[in-house]
Amino acid sequence: MKRDFISMLDVKGDLEEIIDLAIKLKGKSKNGESIELLKGKTLGMIFEKSSTRTRVSFEVGMTKLGGHAIFLSKNDLQLGRGETIEDTALVLSRYCDILMYRAMSNEAMKELAKYATVPVISGLDNKEHPCQIVTDLMTIKEHKGNLKGLNFVYIGDGGNNMAHSYLLGCGIVGMNIKIVTPANYMPDEFFVKEAKKYGIKIEVIDVVNNCTKNADIVATDTWVSMGDEKEKEKRIRDFQGYTIDESLMSVAKNDAIFLHCLPAYYDYEVTKEVAHGNQSVIFDEAENRLWAQIAIMVTLCK
Repeated sequence: MKRDFISMLDVKGDLEEIIDLAIKLKGKSKNGESIELLKGKTLGMIFEKSSTRTRVSFEVGMTKLGGHAIFLSKNDLQLGRGETIEDTALVLSRYCDILMYRAMSNEAMKELAKYATVPVISGLDNKEHPCQIVTDLMTIKEHKGNLKGLNFVYIGDGGNNMAHSYLLGCGIVGMNIKIVTPANYMPDEFFVKEAKKYGIKIEVIDVVNNCTKNADIVATDTWVSMGDEKEKEKRIRDFQGYTIDESLMSVAKNDAIFLHCLPAYYDYEVTKEVAHGNQSVIFDEAENRLWAQIAIMVTLCK
């Protein structure tokens, strides 16, 4: 039976195994060992939203695994001219061994996964960004040695795909999470309820002052996600005071690390001093998209 990865809940039983596999395969590859575990396999990559890290990391990852990746923008497919997602999924499943979809909507993501007869991986949609959260948890484990019991603080848009997937990911691995966001940007209640099932400590607040106290990890994301450009001026006004700067990082633990999935917009969600400072691991995190996705693809193709 085929297995998809379109939500963090799809890996709730083996998330740490996938993280450990990513760390192991990264080490093997850097030692010059072959990791060609998907030789002869083809990955079809469907992009409705543009990307730097998602496209390059999946394409390079499939090459390292001995396979081949095909880039398909909306304009390259008949999807852009009205062909149904169902027919697209059924046809591409005949050509490809695995599909990655970077979608505008969670409904379209679910529909592609429903009709595809090969595994489907979410490269992002409006509800979740699961590959990024596996990446971030991998990065935290590399720097901290463990995940359970750590204190994770996310400052920014609490209702976006990153915040939602962070809630689920932190729950699954037993990490406490605090979401710091303006009152109008709270996360969907579904994700908070799901995370609570794991018994972690969850806070959702709108007060920035001292919010990073005892934090092991401080994370943020852009205030204006793709698709939100029309609200840019309003969002910048609404998020005034939510910029992560050196004074906010100084309240966190001395060995706290800073995460950002990138691209970063300096002096909005974070200052460049923090993003390029001693506590920042954003470029380790960016590299780890490659290794996390390699582990995800290997796991789904078992």
